Amino acid sequence: MTQTHRSRPDAGLWSPAHRRLTLGLVLTITLVAFEALAVSTVMPIVAQELGDLELYGWVFTAFMLGSLIGVVVIGGLIDRGGLGGPLLVGIGLFSIGLLAGGLAPSMAVLVAARFLQGLGAGAIPPIAYVAIGRSLPERLRPSMFATLSTAWVLPGVLGPAIAGVIGETVGWRWVFLGLLPLIAVAAAISLSSLRHVRPAAASASDEALAAASLRKRVPLAIAVATGTGLFLAGLTTGSLVPLVVLVAIGATIAILSLRRLTPVGTLRAARGLPAAVLLRGVLTFTFFAVDAYVALVLVGWRGQTAVEAGVSLTAATLAWTVGSWIQARGSSRWAPDRFVRAGFMVVVAGLGAFSLILWPELNPWLAVPLFGLAGLGMGLAYAPLALIVLREAPASGQGAASSALSLSDVLGTALGTGVTGALVAESVRDTGEPALGLAVGFGVAIAAGIGGVVLSGRLRARGRLQTPGDMPVTASR
Repeated sequence: MTQTHRSRPDAGLWSPAHRRLTLGLVLTITLVAFEALAVSTVMPIVAQELGDLELYGWVFTAFMLGSLIGVVVIGGLIDRGGLGGPLLVGIGLFSIGLLAGGLAPSMAVLVAARFLQGLGAGAIPPIAYVAIGRSLPERLRPSMFATLSTAWVLPGVLGPAIAGVIGETVGWRWVFLGLLPLIAVAAAISLSSLRHVRPAAASASDEALAAASLRKRVPLAIAVATGTGLFLAGLTTGSLVPLVVLVAIGATIAILSLRRLTPVGTLRAARGLPAAVLLRGVLTFTFFAVDAYVALVLVGWRGQTAVEAGVSLTAATLAWTVGSWIQARGSSRWAPDRFVRAGFMVVVAGLGAFSLILWPELNPWLAVPLFGLAGLGMGLAYAPLALIVLREAPASGQGAASSALSLSDVLGTALGTGVTGALVAESVRDTGEPALGLAVGFGVAIAAGIGGVVLSGRLRARGRLQTPGDMPVTASR
């Protein structure tokens, strides 16, 4: 019997029926959050020791390309069975990546280690989404997503500061190595909670179809990651002919493969589920094209310490959590698409204002409230897109739908960090400074966010009013 069957109709997230699942997911997300914020904080220190500033963006992009493959593989495994095995594989790869990163002798090795980390981290979002879909009633899902956003609070408050102190005293390598014992503890608790989540009921024919789908999807995921990598490599070459060739080949491979991994109509923003999947990628592109370079702006360009720069990352994390709770509390009164549109608008305003920090005349501490505003917008828009996907996907296809959402999520992040990283690399080659590349990259991010505002109108099904209680069903791949 599952937790859902044992729970009372009024049981909350921390009731005996749901407490173990909530705790397991919160602990896992907390450690992943700490690692993400810690790496962003210490990367300027890493670049000073290892050199190769032109590979700065690849440290983040490689992680996301690995995650891109991971989410597709895990999504297929979830639809075929339980959640415990996929989580164990994911955490194992994540831990190996942490170890390799902590021992990396060069920036190139660190990039490879981050790719391994990404393979493992890609397991977390699909597992969390499907666990929520299979175990919690719809009324608790907005609160659970807000709770998972709250799991970023402690890492957001302490992570950048701790990482900055560690990086400036005992060394940045311990930011990676020090997480290994904590990962083991979180894995034990999470596995204990997920073994109570029953796999979706499936016939023998469903199992065969899921297995065949997985065999097709893994090569496609590798193709998307390869195409994206070629595209970004072309942008960073600094030579016209390789740029044109690699960008064209990479974009073609990635687009053709991505079409087969996402719901029908995703790339043209078809109304409903496909538009939600696409907009998650647009949202993460917009935010993380700037987020990954906040520390570089404040430490490498404006002269702050790593600890001081971490305050801006903390502000964005806390504001993201506030925005997530605002949408959770308002989910009974307003449809998710309204939060998505408002969130995009706030993110664009925040990033536009933060970009002004590149001007030396402005006080760098203004980055704290300005980047915090962008974080607030992310909190408003991020979870409602997942709610739309969970509502529209059939129960037997939640793994594939959640995988598509996570795929769009990590692809948007990879492209965002990669495009800004390519512009920074070109700026360093031409001027010796990253400022011009950062300014152009931030402009691209803001333009993408404006596009998200426009496309958010396609989240509503044509000819019907989508209310908070409405649950339209759309065919998905």
